[in-house]
Amino acid sequence: MTEPARFDRGHTDDLMTFLAASPSPYHAVANAAERLEKAGFRQVAETDAWDGTSGGKYVLRGGAIIAWYVPEGAAPHTPFRIVGAHTDSPNLRVKPLPDSGALGWRQVAVEIYGGPLLNSWLDRDLGIAGRLTLRDGSTRLVNVDRPLLRVPQLAIHLDRSVTADGLKLDKQRHMQPVWGLGRDVRDGDLIAFLEETAGIPAGEVTGWDLMTHSVEPPAYLGRDHELLAGPRMDNLLSVHAGTAALMAAASGNPASIPVLAAFDHEENGSQSDTGADGPLLGNVLERSVFARGGSYEDRARAFAGTVCLSSDTGHAVHPNYAERHDPTHHPRVNGGPILKVNVNNRYATDGSGRAEFTAACEAADVPFQSFVSNNSMPCGTTIGPITAARHGIRTVDIGVAILSMHSVRELCGADDPFLLANALTAFLER
Repeated sequence: MTEPARFDRGHTDDLMTFLAASPSPYHAVANAAERLEKAGFRQVAETDAWDGTSGGKYVLRGGAIIAWYVPEGAAPHTPFRIVGAHTDSPNLRVKPLPDSGALGWRQVAVEIYGGPLLNSWLDRDLGIAGRLTLRDGSTRLVNVDRPLLRVPQLAIHLDRSVTADGLKLDKQRHMQPVWGLGRDVRDGDLIAFLEETAGIPAGEVTGWDLMTHSVEPPAYLGRDHELLAGPRMDNLLSVHAGTAALMAAASGNPASIPVLAAFDHEENGSQSDTGADGPLLGNVLERSVFARGGSYEDRARAFAGTVCLSSDTGHAVHPNYAERHDPTHHPRVNGGPILKVNVNNRYATDGSGRAEFTAACEAADVPFQSFVSNNSMPCGTTIGPITAARHGIRTVDIGVAILSMHSVRELCGADDPFLLANALTAFLER
């Protein structure tokens, strides 16, 4: 069937490529940096002295990236316009002693990261990816993007109660994947395999940050291809859109300094040196002010005029669970980005923030929707309130409405990533 003419799907096609190439936060920031380099941005080291030159720059730290563009002639007190996002997703992460097994099965010991929908990880073909640290302190990315592991589900014949009582999974006992056969579990086998895969001499890896991922690629779904199914859309969808928006804003003549801040560790509280509750963003913004000859007074003026859009996925109305949503707020896929509101400050949006986002969407000719939680349901949160409180920056929470959040495979409208990127571009250009 011929796909109907809707929006330009080039952006969504590129998102699919980005998702498939970014099985870990470390891969995500490396891929974002590669795109920025091609657009003329250059990496600056935190250990070096910074100069006040104009142009695009970025800092990489672990699974986080802060990138910004200084227009020609920008004053030290020029405010920033920030798109905030996060690079991590819930998954199964490899433990310090990974080699385990029982009863002739060889397994990999994993720990649960964040709040994944555990059942979605069962009977999936899983790869393994992440960061290896060598004896000299350098790091190497590794990605085994083929069926390597599997968390096998117990057959119904051995648990008849699952039909009546539902599936109950013990995180420690039931989520350890198998990756081969053998009665003798040998310490070091997994890391030795990854060294060989990455072309690293045996015994050189002394540290690792590794995680599993589904090897099934992203795909259009539906009769008219109007949906997109894929991994890690929470929240690489926003990282990808923010990267595209920053490059677009840098190609013009923005009045403010556009910034992309993509943090790690949002899914477990953001409290790390690469998380939104750490000092990374504040340090980068302050150093940018001071590098351009600014004073503390200039820093205060710049921060007072700064606005951040915290972009993260949210909940589309679910056709099978409509009662779980607010009865008057039903965000729909392909209806444009959502503005998230919570009066208890689980989201940072207020009335002035709504006006800010409205102006950006109107400038981009992009529709948007409002999201609030059902009063009887607990509300999630984002990096938005953290950013607002830590830096004193006016912050607005937005995103794209999806289904199956925190599943190994999530679902969004195929047009919404393009709409979000356009809205973010208009915001950064204002």
